[in-house]
Formats: sequence, C-alpha cells, structure tokens
Amino acid sequence: MSITFNSIVFGPIHSRRLGTSLGVNLLPSYGKLCSFDCIYCECGWNKDGRNDNNLPNKETVFKALEEGLQSCHNSGIQVDTITFSGNGEPTLHPDFPEIIDYTLTIRDKYYPESTVSVLSNATFLNRPGVKEALAKVDNPILKVDSAFDDFAKIIDRPQSSDYSIASVVENLKWFKGDFILQTMFLRGSVDGKSIDCSDPELVSGWLKMVAELKPRQVMIYTLDRIPPLPTLIKIPKEELEEIAAPVRELGIDVIIAG
Repeated sequence: MSITFNSIVFGPIHSRRLGTSLGVNLLPSYGKLCSFDCIYCECGWNKDGRNDNNLPNKETVFKALEEGLQSCHNSGIQVDTITFSGNGEPTLHPDFPEIIDYTLTIRDKYYPESTVSVLSNATFLNRPGVKEALAKVDNPILKVDSAFDDFAKIIDRPQSSDYSIASVVENLKWFKGDFILQTMFLRGSVDGKSIDCSDPELVSGWLKMVAELKPRQVMIYTLDRIPPLPTLIKIPKEELEEIAAPVRELGIDVIIAG
C-alpha cells in the first residue's frame, strides 16, 4: 500500500534516522511527482499518482510552515528536524531555494535548536540555486543507490535517459564532503530477474564511490514498509553492518536503519 502526504506540513512523525520529524511536502497533495520511479518507494509508482500534478506556490508553503511550527511550539511538541520529503523529489519545486531560505528563518524563530533536513535523489543539482540551497541546510541527505548505471536503472528507474552516476558524482563533489550519502540495500526479483544490492561487485563499486566522495556521514538502510514491488525483501541488519564496516574504516560516520 502506498503512502502519500496530503498536506504541505505533516507530523511530527518518528523517523528511523532523524528522530522526531516535522515533514514538508512541496509536491502534489494527492499525487506523486518524481524524477525517479524507485521499485521500493513508499509513495508507490509514479503512474498511480498522476491525477494530481499541482505544486503549492511558495506563499502557500510559507503560510503552512509558519502555522505548523507555531502550532507545534505552542503545544510544546518536540521537533528534532524539519524534513523536506513528501510525494516525490522536493528539489523539483521551482522555488526550492527561496523556500529553504524561508524555512531557515522560521526555524530560528520557533525551534532554533532543531535541524533542517532534505531528502533528495540528487538529480537536480544542476538547477540554479539547488546546490547552494542544500548547502545551507543542516542535513542535505542525497541518495545514490548504486555506483553502476545499469543497476541504478533497475532499482531507481530514473525518468530521464540522460541520468548517469558519473554526472551525479561530479555534482556531489561540489559539496566537498559536507553532505550525507544515503543508500538503499535490498534483494529480491525484478521482472523475473534476481537482484541483490549486497552483491560483492556492487558493494565494491559503491565503496569506491564512497571513498571518492568522502561524505561526512553515510546512511545505510533497507525496506521498512511494503514496497510497490512485492517481490522485494529487506536485507538483515547483520549484513548491513558488514557493508558498513569498511566505510567506518575510512573514518566516515555510518547510520544503519535496518
């Protein structure tokens, strides 16, 4: 069953990686809009969310943020982080940089001790202002699920034929390590073909990419909810720990969500 977020500000909810998170959805309220169509996405398939493709304007987002944070503050609700995620890719919003600036200002007003996080698939880092906006937030969490184009096309299903890991890696180098790399590990079958993100060749390529990028933190995670493709299964936490070990040897902090 897919999960969609039917308001601009939602929660707070408990995040496996971020604590108590107040979510922000810059995408359609009753649809999904994304540059990927991941086989594991909790929001389901892109094709099932095309009845609504309306993005909220920035003024509406500003109002929802103010009201949401003020309400939480007045009620004494803990907010560890304000997280941009929602029904697809948040950097798709044309006013993303300006919205981030406003969020930082309103965060300082109500929850100066909380962080601002963005979950992104890193496909729009070439857009004007997007990298700069991500550099301003506390937690730019940028997803790369594989070091190999062919495998990324299987699990992430990028919607652009121009997508390439090499291009993404070059864009990520701009951050000079000041970002969080997020990677999904799962196994199962896709179109009758077995896949396994823990395959030694895939992991070796991924580790080389991690060593090249040297992010300040790596988030390794696996399935938490029922994926849209039912032939997928999670990878046990013990195996994720084995994958994480050489990353820690590089001196990089690792969070595992198993």
